[in-house]
Amino acid sequence: MIRSIVIVIAILSLASCKSPEARRPIKRTSGTFIQESAERNKKIIEQEEALIASIIKSDSTRNYLASESGFWYYYNIQDTTTTAFPKLGDEVTFTYDVKHLNGTNIFSTDDNGVQFYKVDQSNQDLISGIRDGIKLMKEGETITFLFPSHKAFGYYGLEDKIGTNVPIQSTVSLKSINSIDNN
Repeated sequence: MIRSIVIVIAILSLASCKSPEARRPIKRTSGTFIQESAERNKKIIEQEEALIASIIKSDSTRNYLASESGFWYYYNIQDTTTTAFPKLGDEVTFTYDVKHLNGTNIFSTDDNGVQFYKVDQSNQDLISGIRDGIKLMKEGETITFLFPSHKAFGYYGLEDKIGTNVPIQSTVSLKSINSIDNN
């Protein structure tokens, strides 16, 4: 009898040493949210690019160029003699405005004032389209850019002035380039 009690206690002690099993997750994600978000963004970009293409098509007075960064632009004032473009670390001075694609003013050049920017090294709050556009300009040039929303203020918009996913246009005048090679 005592022997059977000892055997039962031994079996119970060995069984209690077993480590706990991990619980299975209740919900498994398959990544569909990310896929759906990517598809939604692709559709938004297609719609914005179609809108910009229709603006370009209806404007026969200007010669629009497509940038490698995903926006379009035309020259208001072009310098065909200078060859110097801003490069990494150069300090540039410029003015710019922000408008809806239909030309309605959002921020004027007076609202924004003169901007000082160190190319690709500044934490300045500039939209990526303007940062990329400045690198296409020469000193003294004025260019009007047409930016899809992902190159402008994107999903977040701006201060109750620009909604989410709104393409814009911006006219930028590059006043000066202070090249790091000259310092």
